[in-house]
Amino acid sequence: MQRFFRSTAIAGALILAAPPALAQEAPVPAMSAPDVYPDFDAFAPAANPSPNRIDYSIWDEAMSYLVFRMGKSLRQTPGRPDPGIGTRRMFGHDSRYRLEGNRIMFSFLDAEVIETFTEYREDLENVGTELDIATLSRNEQLAYWMNLHNVAIVEQIAKAWPKRRPMDIEVGGVPMDQAKFITVKGVAMSPKDIRTQIVYQHWKNPKVIYGFWRGDIGGPSIQAEAFNAENVGRLLDKSANEFVNSLRGTQKRDDRLQVSQIYVEAGPYYFADWPADIRAHIAAYAEDDVQELLQKTGPVEASVYEADIADLAGGRREPVYSNITSGGRAVSFRVPQGMARLLSEHSTKVQRAIRAGRTGTVTFENITLPGETGEAATNEVE
Repeated sequence: MQRFFRSTAIAGALILAAPPALAQEAPVPAMSAPDVYPDFDAFAPAANPSPNRIDYSIWDEAMSYLVFRMGKSLRQTPGRPDPGIGTRRMFGHDSRYRLEGNRIMFSFLDAEVIETFTEYREDLENVGTELDIATLSRNEQLAYWMNLHNVAIVEQIAKAWPKRRPMDIEVGGVPMDQAKFITVKGVAMSPKDIRTQIVYQHWKNPKVIYGFWRGDIGGPSIQAEAFNAENVGRLLDKSANEFVNSLRGTQKRDDRLQVSQIYVEAGPYYFADWPADIRAHIAAYAEDDVQELLQKTGPVEASVYEADIADLAGGRREPVYSNITSGGRAVSFRVPQGMARLLSEHSTKVQRAIRAGRTGTVTFENITLPGETGEAATNEVE
């Protein structure tokens, strides 16, 4: 596998969240005032931003190798997969959500590549310190915090792999999401701190929720490109649309709308008037199927989550390998049977999407239409 990173100079700049400790069931989240810690005051966006920019092209290249795109949800639950040939043991993914959410190919990484993740995370920490991240434009800051958060999660999962659930990973004896292994401007912080103490505190648009990858299938999907000041708004809208319209984002049970547990953590910042605020947020991104769910449901409960790792192998090393096929012909590349099964199911999903005409999007960036104001006119995430 190609070596992805090498340390780079600060001037050239650089640039990937662990799952929160989620309850198994949270029908009505308690929306108390969020905690605020003064250590993070230094990261409040400055009033007069500087024109400095950060280049994340290295992370773009890495993502082109590491991310396997699963495509949009068809809102169809796949059947339970069969065990591998000659065994009753089940390897690979068996979750009902296994065909949703992009994946990182952790099982293909070696020690040298994994070490470059640590080097890159440390480089990003230095960039945020020496540039004084709070003095950049709001979009530049937002892209930085999301990239740093996600790179740190990729790093820690890669170091701990194989692991079935990212929420079981610890750093220094502390759950990864709460472990303060990231340092910017002398402030030690955890992935959760980046989300709740910096971004959720200073950005009022709830679509920022979808920029943070948590390492598992249940959270927002990881993007196949780095965030930057120009694309951060577009990528967040793309991720929000995919998540809200997926089974791991919204479901119906009896007369209840079931939503993801990620909204519990974000609730005090964006959904204090539960359920009205969360319904309005979902409606803003909902396509026809989910709009129908909104019309047919009353109470809202945050009870949906899948903690399985968002990789291709299911967080396990499998002893049996299979050839995979391309265009009906066997190819020499060998993968574990569970991974081969997932890739086959993904291929079937893609064919269904094509037949249903549910593929492809057209994106326009940096275009201001007549009458647009605020975020739509400035391309800045508020």
